[in-house]
Amino acid sequence: MAVSSPLSIIRDFLRQEAAGGVVLMVAAAGAMVVANSGFGDAYFAALHLQAGPLSIHAWINDALMAVFFLLVGLEIKREFAEGQLARWSDRVLPFIAAAAGMAVPAAIYLGIVGTSGGLARGWAIPSATDIAFAIGALALLGPRVPIALKLFLTTVAIVDDMGAVAIIALAYTPSISGPALLAAIIIFGVMLGLGKLGVRRLWPYLALFPLLWIAIHLSGIHATIAGVLAAFAIPIGAAAEAEVSPLHRLEHALHPYVAFGIVPLFGFANAGISFAGIGLRELFAPLPLGIAMGLFLGKQLGIFGSLRIAVACGIAERPPASWAQVYGVALMCGIGFTMSLFIGGLAFTDPLLGDEVKIGVLGGSLLSAVAGFLVLRLAGGRAHG
Repeated sequence: MAVSSPLSIIRDFLRQEAAGGVVLMVAAAGAMVVANSGFGDAYFAALHLQAGPLSIHAWINDALMAVFFLLVGLEIKREFAEGQLARWSDRVLPFIAAAAGMAVPAAIYLGIVGTSGGLARGWAIPSATDIAFAIGALALLGPRVPIALKLFLTTVAIVDDMGAVAIIALAYTPSISGPALLAAIIIFGVMLGLGKLGVRRLWPYLALFPLLWIAIHLSGIHATIAGVLAAFAIPIGAAAEAEVSPLHRLEHALHPYVAFGIVPLFGFANAGISFAGIGLRELFAPLPLGIAMGLFLGKQLGIFGSLRIAVACGIAERPPASWAQVYGVALMCGIGFTMSLFIGGLAFTDPLLGDEVKIGVLGGSLLSAVAGFLVLRLAGGRAHG
């Protein structure tokens, strides 16, 4: 099997992310339509139906999303091995932007909701960027956005995902079961051992993945972390130049199912909110306001501000685009959707607070998307790439 050129891999990735982002938008809009229609009660009841040990909603959020995190882990590993994060010099700007783009939204959120009380638990909700949704929104602008900016946004979002994974593992793990954690460590060790022994077939890793998921789930750590751990165990180095590595094969195979199946299904299951009885008071309550402003204001201030400072100090060079275009992409990073809704579900189990989380995430993401679209639309002529 011939190895595709890096540029063709990048373009294929961006095309799939863009198309998947559009499908996700449709799924989210469909969820809100259904939730506010005569089928609303049936929609919410179906999500809470038990299917074996978990509800339908939990199967989607805990099991299927583990596959999403497996793909995220594969993308992170590939970027560090041979992609946009392979060299330290390439990592400086995305790491600075991602770190500030997580810290400032969290600070704005806490400034609005306060540091005391139960709402402080949601500090991480506005810290995430949704790659698919953001790339999908950029796709609507066509060649006005140069490919270099799309790659920059993707790289920042991937580093952002690393931070989100760490937050999920560390901040939202209430208690840990020692025996289950030990079992997970053993299974993960076996998977790493397979790679050290040169096992290049995917089926042994995929056979151990469900066992790792069960052990992580029983340990008290969120089960989706199993996806990231499994990704890091899958080999990336090719045995021969003409052979595609196990990681590349699995990433290529998973991407369509995740982009067009799992993520839209997650969006449909989690974006549905009934607007009956919701007025200005509910829209501007501390929780939704903190999330929305964290995404909309925090992301643009953190990312764009840190980039301007880094370039002014000579730490890094500006991405190959105008500052207006860079600002538009910084706005687009405020589209939090998938990961923000996911973290919100971990932070708050109260259904009323869950609805407020959805309002905040949808509001902040919509503001960021519209503002970013307008800035990029007006930022100049057609940029090719």
